[in-house]
Amino acid sequence: MNDTIPAISDIADIADATLQARLQNAIDNKTKPLGALGKLETLALRLGTILGSEAPVLEAPQMLVCAGDHGLAARGVSAYPSDVTWQMVENFLAGGAAVSVLARQHGLALTVVDCGVRRDFQPRPGLVSRRIAAGTADASAGPAMTAEQCAQAIANGRDVVRALPGNAVLLGEMGIGNSSSAALLLARLAGLDIDACTGAGTGLDAAGLARKREVLREVFVLHASATEPLDALATFGGFEVATLVGAVLQAAEERRVIVVDGFIASAAVLVAQALQPHVVQRCVAAHSSAEPGHALLLKHLGLEPLLNLDLRLGEGSGGALAWPLLESACRILREMASFEAAGVSRKEN
Repeated sequence: MNDTIPAISDIADIADATLQARLQNAIDNKTKPLGALGKLETLALRLGTILGSEAPVLEAPQMLVCAGDHGLAARGVSAYPSDVTWQMVENFLAGGAAVSVLARQHGLALTVVDCGVRRDFQPRPGLVSRRIAAGTADASAGPAMTAEQCAQAIANGRDVVRALPGNAVLLGEMGIGNSSSAALLLARLAGLDIDACTGAGTGLDAAGLARKREVLREVFVLHASATEPLDALATFGGFEVATLVGAVLQAAEERRVIVVDGFIASAAVLVAQALQPHVVQRCVAAHSSAEPGHALLLKHLGLEPLLNLDLRLGEGSGGALAWPLLESACRILREMASFEAAGVSRKEN
């Protein structure tokens, strides 16, 4: 299956001990007790490293929401019907969804990508059509995507990011059933128990969660041979997840800041990281969601979330909420005075 995927460019290691030492020195010499800004200092160091600057500036941030339908949803793995996918795409474009509101609030350009929704949309500003098919196939009956479809989705994600301005991309998604894809990808690529990776998604009750776990165990066993990252991605599906994988790879190659939202967006990073380990160096985890698999996934990636608000919405909403922290971290580096510049006395030894 992997032979159909175009070669993926190596993502460079951006670890730079000299730059990191300069950044840490600049942070330590701001007019504050050492370490007094806590995790904001860690974030500033990370952003300076990603952007290769002691005075990083976040430019033209892009909220990228990828949408697609899942054949596995027919097995009752979600509390909502598949029609909600296209209805929420319309809501995004009309400006009424949570991510729409938050993107407006924080000055984030919102782009919605139709990766494979079971609905034809009228062209309009803010909508990009990269539709591969009317949803993936049912993963409980066979692979969700063909290798060719998976390759096309990855290429689409790269193309979409290439066309966007700025140096920061915030990942969002929409697709009824996609927490199942994320759980399957996490269990397979991280070697975890599928039940531990599976949560209530959009709000299943106890009986619904039990049914979802039963279905996912069945799918997991059926596709025991799909162990390589791209095979797993094609098998467990998500046109929107595969498109986000391409977006992550392209953003990492361009050394953009990648703001990772919840469980599904993190699953896309998981696949990209399995292909190119250094992509994670460009990532900032916005939050840890209420979905149980998300904490496991972030731990596997080595990312510490900025927020913990018990969110389980997706869409990129967590990324938008965390965005002001990134702006603040950059401003601290650029604008906060040093002890010398401000004429402030240091702590006495």
